[in-house]
Amino acid sequence: MGYIRGEGRNQGTLFPVVLDDLVPADHVCRVIDAFVDSLPMADLGFERAEAAETGRPGYDPRDLLKLYLYGYLHTIRSSRRLEAECRRNVELMWLLGRLYPDHKSIAEFRRMHREAVTAAGAQLVRLARSCGLIRGEWIAIDGTKFRAVSSAESVRERQALERYLDSMEKADEEQQATIDPTAVQAALEKLKQHPEPEAGFMLVASTNAPAYNVQTAVDAEHALIVAHAITLDAADNRQLEPMAEAARQALETDSFHVVADAGYSNGEQAEACEARGMVAHVPVQRAVNNHGDGTLFDRTVFHYDSASDTFRCPADQTLRRKQLSRRDRAIYYAGKPQVCGACPMKSQCTTGAQRLLTRHLHDEALQRMQHRTTAENMRLRRSTVEHPFAALKYHIFGHPRLLLRGKGGAQTEISLATMAYNLKRMTKVLGVVTLTQQLNLA
Repeated sequence: MGYIRGEGRNQGTLFPVVLDDLVPADHVCRVIDAFVDSLPMADLGFERAEAAETGRPGYDPRDLLKLYLYGYLHTIRSSRRLEAECRRNVELMWLLGRLYPDHKSIAEFRRMHREAVTAAGAQLVRLARSCGLIRGEWIAIDGTKFRAVSSAESVRERQALERYLDSMEKADEEQQATIDPTAVQAALEKLKQHPEPEAGFMLVASTNAPAYNVQTAVDAEHALIVAHAITLDAADNRQLEPMAEAARQALETDSFHVVADAGYSNGEQAEACEARGMVAHVPVQRAVNNHGDGTLFDRTVFHYDSASDTFRCPADQTLRRKQLSRRDRAIYYAGKPQVCGACPMKSQCTTGAQRLLTRHLHDEALQRMQHRTTAENMRLRRSTVEHPFAALKYHIFGHPRLLLRGKGGAQTEISLATMAYNLKRMTKVLGVVTLTQQLNLA
């Protein structure tokens, strides 16, 4: 019995008769094509959105945006790899009309259009809202770390230069040392030319590495990302209000629920969110009594009286307000030393002369937020916000490491990846044909 044989290499053939025959009607390329063609490119800030009457013709930014969206959807982010795909990939031949842009033109487009790419992603969120895919009632917020392109040694060198310049500035102010202007100028020039001027060390996969903290706000209806941001702060406890506000602007609504993990616990920001109709559901992180052997009374057994602004201890004694620290966002309370010293429960309460207690400056907001937080809300958070990060890191990036340098470069990459993820998710929910029809009507 023989084998299934292919056609001879010297056989004459019409391949293809038309490119459209090689791309199925339900292929994601048709979604990319319809979406980009629906964008007001000039209004979004893309250069050469209108062809010039004179000079050498350039590539249409629509074609290059389509190329990048296709690449990110298929884990192809390198400009050189995208150039190679244009010459061998039939789907890209259909999408770009057999254009073969060189890698420099491809890379230059991504470098030049950082704000425009972000604006295009916001336009996709508006289109998703118009299609009924975003309800805007529950928004889950979370952050994760993406490694920067820079090496650890390069970032350490930059930080050493920054410390040196800070010490020279301090010495100059105090007039305590003779400063070598030549050395200072050389350090300044080296710092200006550093390829990664912003990335800092963050915990990534159990190791400290140069990275950026990527924040997302995800709508709970179909897990679409409505807002994202790149931060230099490794911690999340200052990101609740900024991300909630970014989601509010994207949703163009005044009231919704925000759910996040305990890392976002921040009484001041929770209160600010409440004032604007954004109701936060976040577990509150409370300090514990770390004195003694761990058996001393915790803060929870002390009862606060808002009318007198005092605490009552288990021995029914009063702890009065002593100090306000706006820097620590805390109010300090203390019992009287003579009362605490004679108390029969002192051995269970404190090892010092008197019991000290702190209360957060925005404690009422924290208590309201904690009261609203339920196990059901936390399950909603996990099921909503964890999936997009997994898709961004391993289905779109392939490996969670950035290719572009600086915070602006990171913003561009995450914007492209978020757009690709949202397009893929919208296609999954509506189907290619329905979504293409909706985009053509937009």
